[in-house]
Amino acid sequence: MRLTNLLRTTVSAAVVGACAFGFAGSAAAQDQDSPQTIDDIIVTAQKREQNLQDVPIVVTSLSGETLQDAGVRDIKDLQILTPGMTVTSTSSEASTTARIRGVGTVGDNPGLESSVGVVIDGVYRSRNSVGFGDLGEMQRIEVLKGPQGTLFGKNTSAGVINIITEVPSFTPEFNAELNVGNYGAMAASGSVSGPISDTLAFRLYAGRRVRDGFMDIDTGDGQRPETTDNNQDFGTVRGQLLWLPSDNVSFRLIGDYSRRDEFCCVGTQIRTGPTYPFVDGLSVGTGQRPPAAGFGPLPFSRTGFANRSDYQEVDDRGVSLEANIDMPGINGALTSVTSWRQWESTLGQDIDYTGADIAYRVNDGDYGFSVDNLTQEFRLAGANDRFDWLVGVFATSEDIERGDSWYFGADYTPFLSFLLSASLNAVNPALPISPSTIGCYTRAGQVPSNPAPPFGFAQCLGSGGAVGGGGPGFTVGQGFEDVYNQESTSYAIFTNNTWHVTEQFDITLGLRYTLDDKSLRGLQTNVNGNGGACSAALGNAAAIGAVLGASTSSLLGRFCLPWSNSAFNNRSVSESFDDGELSGTIKAAFRLNPSILTYVSYARGYKSFGYNLDRVQTGITPNASLFFPSEVVDSYEAGVKMTLLGRTLLLNATYFDQTFENFQLNTFLGTAFVVESIPELTSRGVDADMVWFTPIEGLSFQGGVTYTDAQYGNFTAADLTSPGNFPQLSLLPGARASFAPEWSATGSINYDRNVGNGLRAGFSLAAKYMDDYNTGSDLLPYKLQEAFTTMNGRIMLGAEDERWTAEFWVQNLTDEEYIQVAYNAPLQGSAFQSTLQPNGTYYNPALDSQTYDAFLGQPRTWGATLRFKY
Repeated sequence: MRLTNLLRTTVSAAVVGACAFGFAGSAAAQDQDSPQTIDDIIVTAQKREQNLQDVPIVVTSLSGETLQDAGVRDIKDLQILTPGMTVTSTSSEASTTARIRGVGTVGDNPGLESSVGVVIDGVYRSRNSVGFGDLGEMQRIEVLKGPQGTLFGKNTSAGVINIITEVPSFTPEFNAELNVGNYGAMAASGSVSGPISDTLAFRLYAGRRVRDGFMDIDTGDGQRPETTDNNQDFGTVRGQLLWLPSDNVSFRLIGDYSRRDEFCCVGTQIRTGPTYPFVDGLSVGTGQRPPAAGFGPLPFSRTGFANRSDYQEVDDRGVSLEANIDMPGINGALTSVTSWRQWESTLGQDIDYTGADIAYRVNDGDYGFSVDNLTQEFRLAGANDRFDWLVGVFATSEDIERGDSWYFGADYTPFLSFLLSASLNAVNPALPISPSTIGCYTRAGQVPSNPAPPFGFAQCLGSGGAVGGGGPGFTVGQGFEDVYNQESTSYAIFTNNTWHVTEQFDITLGLRYTLDDKSLRGLQTNVNGNGGACSAALGNAAAIGAVLGASTSSLLGRFCLPWSNSAFNNRSVSESFDDGELSGTIKAAFRLNPSILTYVSYARGYKSFGYNLDRVQTGITPNASLFFPSEVVDSYEAGVKMTLLGRTLLLNATYFDQTFENFQLNTFLGTAFVVESIPELTSRGVDADMVWFTPIEGLSFQGGVTYTDAQYGNFTAADLTSPGNFPQLSLLPGARASFAPEWSATGSINYDRNVGNGLRAGFSLAAKYMDDYNTGSDLLPYKLQEAFTTMNGRIMLGAEDERWTAEFWVQNLTDEEYIQVAYNAPLQGSAFQSTLQPNGTYYNPALDSQTYDAFLGQPRTWGATLRFKY
């Protein structure tokens, strides 16, 4: 019985995407003479198999065939199939972020957990980056929108990406795939599966992908040997055993390992500001893209600047064991999921993304982070004529290690001298702009004025530092080496139950109580004399203040930025906190007739508190605490699911209203990534989707649209955890959130049928439209991405029995030019002012001197694929 059920589950899951989204290749998995209907769409959004149209949740379900035919290799590719979802990455593939309905978590701070949870084969991945890799062989992916904390855990306040991979088969099978494409792309993968005995089956998958970079790099001062960037070199292996010792018991053991060895990711200037002459003067060549007239936006370009390597290594490995025991006596089943995972990265980075040798990080093991995680979940579920019930417990233990290391390049001291002297020259043109003024600030025992040698501070500035300087500059080489360790444990009990009040009316109640305990230990250490320039300048504060007056504080602050601040030397960090939270949901679903289901729901979600694993300071004083509080969300939905035209047409629509409190916004303040709790974020709108299997054999359509109105509430500096962060966040109150396009729509057409002579042929075309949205967490205007559309296409010819299939495919068919994330280039100007501006914020476009960089979306890629299946 158990084997029969497993095989039935596998078959139904394999056709989920064919019915849901109709991409080519899936039709061949069925008898083409039989009609395709919406009834074949099976999901496990409530931890039990149900038809999509019976689940009072917004779910996008995509089969393995769907994902394969749309060119989906990792979760970033998944967004073309899912309206209302965006996936971006920044300086590393280890910094990938998913957002749903305009809500998500930037991935640059490992102390911050995900808003969109990732679950793979029942195993919760605590960080987006930990779940973003080669997906291998998929049964399906389910994208659940809105809070899903009752069944999927505490950190799913915006949604869940639930991934189910292919199980071992008791019928021998072999699959192979070869790919070639532009940018030197080559890939090969394959799997083998079959029985070891009557009760034991295995599956082994392995794949490798390589591709040249699509960014051209100007190496400037030349320490970097690589002249391209954003390449791909990825390999993965995944092995499984399925044991069925009896009709009522199954065990599934999974082990996997993957590795990336890549050069990623250099940003490029989208606006070059007034600091350009200093970069140009210090580097070989221009050092960065020359500014446009009036320092306006620059045209799109895939040329970046970096004189240092950004080589990265990412390893991901783990083992999980799922046990299922049918319990006929209670018409139920006990499920246990146990997992161990280890994920680690070591990274290199050109911090300033220019050809000048200003600042960088070296891939020597000191920069990167690791996550070690153990999880255990038990679920007991059952059903009778009136109730579907489920109770469970979940426990996890996690250890995060983060190392950070900063290197000063040979151009750091002269570049900072340029910045300081230029700011003084703007006030007093008699003071020259010079690369040699740092020694004036840092020479021991400075006095305001002394016309005879040794010259005083005023005379030193007047000579541009050429006379009477002599003080120390900044360390050339490694400046600091910090280590952070965050340990956390989490325990939860949960239940989810549906009462079938009548044949038409259901009520679902879910509750979860979570207890979290986290502790942070860290050591922040300056090395090689770093911090000396900061201390020396502060020692001369009186003399400097006597000459420069009110501007002294901001000028001295540049000597004591987090990476050069003497206050961080041998500074220990130690914090701990524990907290409990009740979350849950209540849903009421009423079936008007066999074709129409209506529902309303309320859900409360929860995302855990955490710590900023970075150097964070207010002014020049290190923050006493790195803690940020938990985030909660209250979500209301009302929807209708319609199955029409002989159950070949699906029309679903849902209104949602979500209010987040203490929304955890991770933002780059120009000196560090800091999580700040925004008092309120609301996300309201409509999700709608359709699927139509037309009367024409092999022809189907799919579409979806999401309207989102995501806005921050009004707040002041006093409402923030750290009021000093308000100037850089002053554009947020009352504004539309970043990465929250008002309109997002997807559409696809698929045609796939037998054409005679033992052949089948088909094509598919998928597209996604994104309305304009801001790509910066601080909402600066230069970070706006205009509305754009991306398209993927495929043409296929193969054997009717799928023994072989040849495809030609194109991703980003129209070569759409768009940015993923824009950010402030470090030390290259300033966007926000130190005083309140006439518009009520700290931003004045007329005074914006910031250089803006961006990480770009991928260009058009094309290639051919040959598949074999036996």
